[in-house]
Amino acid sequence: MSEEEFYRIKRLPPYVIAEVNAMRAAARMAGEDIIDLGMGNPDLPPPPHVIDKLCEVARDPDAHGYSASKGIPGLRRAQANYYNRRFGVDVDPDTEVVVTLGSKEGLANLAQAITAPGDVVLAPNPSYPIHTFGFIIAGATIRSVPTTPDEHYFESLERAMRFTVPKPSVLVMGYPSNPTAETVDLAFYERVVAFAKEHGLWVLSDLAYSELYYDGCPTPSILQVPGAKDVAVEFTSMSKTYSMAGWRIGFAVGNKQLIGALTRVKSYLDYGAFTPIQAAAVAALNGPQDIVEQNRQLYQRRRDVLVESFGRAGWEIPVPKASMFCWAPLPPELAHLGSLEFSKQLLTQAGVAVAAGVGYGEEGEGYVRIAMVENEQRIRQAARNIRKYFQSMGISGTAAAE
Repeated sequence: MSEEEFYRIKRLPPYVIAEVNAMRAAARMAGEDIIDLGMGNPDLPPPPHVIDKLCEVARDPDAHGYSASKGIPGLRRAQANYYNRRFGVDVDPDTEVVVTLGSKEGLANLAQAITAPGDVVLAPNPSYPIHTFGFIIAGATIRSVPTTPDEHYFESLERAMRFTVPKPSVLVMGYPSNPTAETVDLAFYERVVAFAKEHGLWVLSDLAYSELYYDGCPTPSILQVPGAKDVAVEFTSMSKTYSMAGWRIGFAVGNKQLIGALTRVKSYLDYGAFTPIQAAAVAALNGPQDIVEQNRQLYQRRRDVLVESFGRAGWEIPVPKASMFCWAPLPPELAHLGSLEFSKQLLTQAGVAVAAGVGYGEEGEGYVRIAMVENEQRIRQAARNIRKYFQSMGISGTAAAE
């Protein structure tokens, strides 16, 4: 029996992003200097006091047994406190918070908990893959809705509810968006909550980039909307806020019924994160928050350098308002290549890795996602490399991309 005969594997297309990742890895193995702006993998360390707490608790002989699947009580309380001070939202740490092994695991396991084969789920296109494939693996059918939060978005929701059989049961969204970096205001969430209540929809909100906002414009939480907890659960992550991506700590917060379902499924599947990691996460959430502002300012500087230097190289990059990504249309002269071939050429000809937009859904074709995960000097070097590649393709920049 081949793996293609397994039911869930048959529902998964080839992971497009992995193709460029393999090329990048091979180039590095061959000794090439690749500037990696592809994967959203933070290059900054966590705060020192968080690492100190990890080491301190790891030295405790009693800290190495099974942990708590739903998260240790102190960490659930710390997340509840975060929601209170950041969004003014009160949540019950016992019934409305569960710790996840990163937001990705939480989304996937909630999909398993609440989805039956044949259910219809509304998910954005383009989108971070787990927003769709978590439900596809669970047996659902996806109906795509736009990512851009304009009037067309709500028109698409109305059409989906009117014409889809069976009626959709879940709406997935994520703002600031990965990959498009689009943001929303509280009025948008108010409309979403009202729509969900009218049509009997669960809403899953991915707020992984809650603290990477720029130009003094904080991102809201859907749970700030009165009554949102009746229909919504929200996922957040330590990965980007505290540069703790490899630690795999995230949260689901909100509706008690959804949190209860996720908690029960997780109780069968895992024993929770290593206790010292959870204790260190408590130290991150409850300790000094200056690192959050420092990281935000650093990413904003990188954003400004990237947009300016790539622009002078001949590639106009829209300015993101949040997240660690730029969502960049292919240069018009090279749009015919498509996002995957363009990404391959950028890697082989310029030594710069980006993520092909088509890897985030068919509506991502014509774009690439650029992650701001190299320092400013490396970003400027990437611009110089790209400028040379563009020149070889007959595209000229406005000035030396320094």
